[in-house]
Amino acid sequence: MSLRGHLLELRKRLFLGALGIAIGAIVGWFLYDHVFHLLQQPILEAAARRNQLASINFGAPGAALDMKFKMSFFVGFIITSPWWLYQLWAFITPGLTGKEKRYTVGFIGAAVPLFAAGAGMAWLVLPHAVRILTDFLPTDSTNFQDAQTYLNFVMRLLVAFGLAFVMPVVMVAINFLGIVRASTWAKGWRWAIIIAFTFAAIMTPTPDALTMILVALPICVLYFAALGVCILHDRRVDKRQAAFDAEVEGYDV
Repeated sequence: MSLRGHLLELRKRLFLGALGIAIGAIVGWFLYDHVFHLLQQPILEAAARRNQLASINFGAPGAALDMKFKMSFFVGFIITSPWWLYQLWAFITPGLTGKEKRYTVGFIGAAVPLFAAGAGMAWLVLPHAVRILTDFLPTDSTNFQDAQTYLNFVMRLLVAFGLAFVMPVVMVAINFLGIVRASTWAKGWRWAIIIAFTFAAIMTPTPDALTMILVALPICVLYFAALGVCILHDRRVDKRQAAFDAEVEGYDV
């Protein structure tokens, strides 16, 4: 495919992905009250544990409407993850053979649960982070949280962890394309660990090292699991290539 063809394919996949998320946002619009109640529970539970008052506040007349739009698209992004992940794969498939295109089911079947697992881990970390941060409040104080600041933080946390867990699947996809061999991923394993722990340190706003380690370890495990898949794939490719070269040499003789 030419460069122009790739750009047109990219535009098509971006449009289809965005369209799917927009449709999902319509569903998110009607689920707004339930999702809002769910996302504010960590801050309310942390305050209740210390017998303090906590409240999510909207500081501007249009803040509530703006947040409803944001949260609707957030819900749409989450529930349509199989669709936009498929669009990512479909953008890659023009470079694959007909046989390799059958890996679509495997890609989606791995990427979607991993995205959900990443978001789920963020949700498990969130109450712990909120509890530690609110412990610094003085006794008998009231915790007024700005809705935009708090909810934006929660949504970014869930999406960031979901995407981080999907990256190993993208590694495998790039390897299957023949763009990056497993040896290249293996050489960068030290950088991968550093990036994983840096990401965990940034995305877990708590002072304890244990939370950071618990977040970084699954990302590292997924990286090495993807590396193992890439190594096995490269070995099969090398064997087929060696068999093909031997057959060609036999014909030449």
